[in-house]
Parts: sequence; structure tokens; C-alpha cells
Amino acid sequence: MAQSLLRRLGALKCDITVPVTTFTHLRAFSNGTNALCKSTPPPPQAVFFPPSEGPMLLPGTFKNKVAFITGGGTGLGRGMTTTLSSLGAECVIASRKLDVLEKTAAEISKQTGNKVHAVQCDVRDPASVEACVSQVVSDVGLPDVVINNAAGNFISPSEKLSANAFRTITDIVLNGTAYVTLEIGKRLIKAEKGAAFLAITTIYAESGSGFVVPSASAKAGVEAMCKSLAAEWGRYGMRFNVIQPGPIKTKGAFSRLDPTGMFEKSMMSRIPVGRLGTPAEIANLAAYLCSDYASWVSGAIIRMDGGEYVSMAGEFNDLRKVTKEQWSMLEAMIRGTKGS
Repeated sequence: MAQSLLRRLGALKCDITVPVTTFTHLRAFSNGTNALCKSTPPPPQAVFFPPSEGPMLLPGTFKNKVAFITGGGTGLGRGMTTTLSSLGAECVIASRKLDVLEKTAAEISKQTGNKVHAVQCDVRDPASVEACVSQVVSDVGLPDVVINNAAGNFISPSEKLSANAFRTITDIVLNGTAYVTLEIGKRLIKAEKGAAFLAITTIYAESGSGFVVPSASAKAGVEAMCKSLAAEWGRYGMRFNVIQPGPIKTKGAFSRLDPTGMFEKSMMSRIPVGRLGTPAEIANLAAYLCSDYASWVSGAIIRMDGGEYVSMAGEFNDLRKVTKEQWSMLEAMIRGTKGS
């Protein structure tokens, strides 16, 4: 409906430009992408919404607590580990690449003054998960905080997906989260110890999205798992929550989802606050949800996306492109409509 009104304005030659994302992208592909790899300046409203990236919780909030973070060597995982460590947690980061983990652990420890452990783990392999958790328990004890952050994703037309490609993503995202959660959860139950679990998904886990079907399917499964376990395992002292981040420019994610940089501008144009998110902003929300301040928060799925989801969902939101003069024309057209 909104697009229809905008087209009518265009037909009246009132000098309006309506960028349609899909066609913009097609034109960019046909004309080459080098220019689009440059950094995109944010829309003007971004000045009202600067990121505040320092830890928001009190120093020592996680003192004497152990935090286990999968995918903790880079991106959002590194950001969350840094924040938790700065708040006093003894952190354990896990992923397949031990060299990356060890480098990250050393850098964060130097920055925060708190020990960060690196443990190799392939979350797709239950035996690897079991060995990893056993090492964590041996080194630092059962965790008080568990963040399932390990993920895999890439853009592809679904008709080009192989069974192996689909399975690779679901093995990391859905099965990996399940293996880690079940392995640690069973040990916590046996030890009669509680913990806060957090999963990092995405806004399209709720809506679905073309071209990332394996990820959308797996992330939706993770959310169902967390809600289910929040209901079932609360009696054992465990909480389960989810953060759905919008677009955040991290090297790992953007190299697979926006390799040319061509989508960054369109992303910012549909985010009402006018900018991408930062790892530190997600880290602050994660720290809150995993802290004792959030002890009454369980089964929650919290969207953190600068308003992107509601911007895309609203039927008439494209009308924000209409100028004051064009609104006067629209009002006259509406008042002139006869009948129903």
C-alpha cells in the first residue's frame, strides 16, 4: 500500500526517489562493487543515538563466577568475554581454532587483569563437547554462566544449497547449542548447582529470511529450545534467555553476509536509529541477562536491533520517504477520493 502511494506520487512527477532495496542491489551487481566496499556514512539521526560501550554493571558483579562462552575468540563472543572478564568473571572461551583462542585469551587477560582460559572445542561433535566441558570442570569448576554464541552462516540462493551445506550450519548452530546445553545442564543438575544460559540468535529467527534458510531454521530451533528449557529446568536453578541482535559489523559475519560491503548502506537506511550496533552494546545486555540483577528474567527473547525489525515489518513505514510537500499532495488526493 505504501509503495503504491509512492508510485502514484512518482507518476505525478513530483521528483520523488523511492529506493527499492532489491533493485538497488541488482544495479550494484551489474555496475561493479568496488565503490561499495568503502565505509558508508550513517544517516543524520545517528547523532542522537551514540553507542555507550563501557561496562554498565558494577565492578565485581561476576566476581567468583565462571563464564563459559562458545565462539569466544572473535566478534560478539570476544566482546562478551571482555565485558564479563572486566566485571570479575573467570572466563573460558571455546572454539575449534585454539591459536585464535589463546591469542584472544591473552589479550583480554592483559586488558582486564583476570584469567581467561582457552579450550578447544568443536560444538558439532558431542565427544569434543564432552571433553571440553570435562576440562572446564577440572580447571575452574562448573560454570555459572553459559553463553551459546558459536555460529556459522553464509548467503546463498536456497536452490543452490547442498545437503552438506545445510547440515553444516544446523550442526553448528542448533545441534552445537544443544550438545553444549545438555552436557553442562546434566552436570549442573547432578551437582545441584544453578546457572544462567544465554543464546545469541538473530532477528530473522522470528520472521524467517530468504537466502539464509539454514541459519534461520537453526536459530529458530535454538529459541524454541531455550524457551522449553526455561520452563522445564527452572526447578533446577537454571535460567535461559536469548538475544536477537540486528546487524553488527564484525569481520566474521560480514565477510560471509556482505562480502562486498554493498548491503551496509541499505541496512542503515532501514534502521530507525541510523547506525549498526556494536559488540560492546550486545555485551552489556548479555552481562545483565547473565547477572543476578536479572534473576527474574527467564524464557525471554530480547531483540536489540535499533528498531530494524519493526521498521521492516510495518506496512506503511516506507512513507517516511515522503516529504512535507508530498504529504500535502497526498492529503489532497485522499480528501478528493469519492465513495468508500
